[in-house]
Amino acid sequence: MDGLDLRILELLAAQPRAGLLEYSRVLGVARGTVQARIDRMTADGLIANFGPNLSPRALGHPVQVFTTLEVRQASREHISQALAAIPELLEAHIVTGPGDVWCRIAGRDHEHVQQVIDHMLTIEGVVRSSSVIPLSTVVAPRVLPLARKAAH
Repeated sequence: MDGLDLRILELLAAQPRAGLLEYSRVLGVARGTVQARIDRMTADGLIANFGPNLSPRALGHPVQVFTTLEVRQASREHISQALAAIPELLEAHIVTGPGDVWCRIAGRDHEHVQQVIDHMLTIEGVVRSSSVIPLSTVVAPRVLPLARKAAH
């Protein structure tokens, strides 16, 4: 990744709905150059997707909770499939250290989150859960600062 790639990524992040022609105008390079760079970064896996980032809050789920699940290790594949079927589960990660699976859940309110967790506890192989409620977001999910560092 070089400086032009980084500038393209920054434009894609700042103005995701602008077209290739606008990106090429702002960058002062040919439209074909921008297209080729985006195609290469996509093929290399640097650009993971072009989908919109949806807001759970705007979808009526303003409460987020981080839940740690302790599971029986032999049940991981079954548990992963069962978790994937829960719409309120925004992400889940198998981790080392305390707990086995860390989850981020969105709910309409605290009672709804409790219902989601109660459902997770019915999944065969899930032994127990522990949850924390974030009070505020200090740093939102991001990758662009890492791209800036990698480009220099």
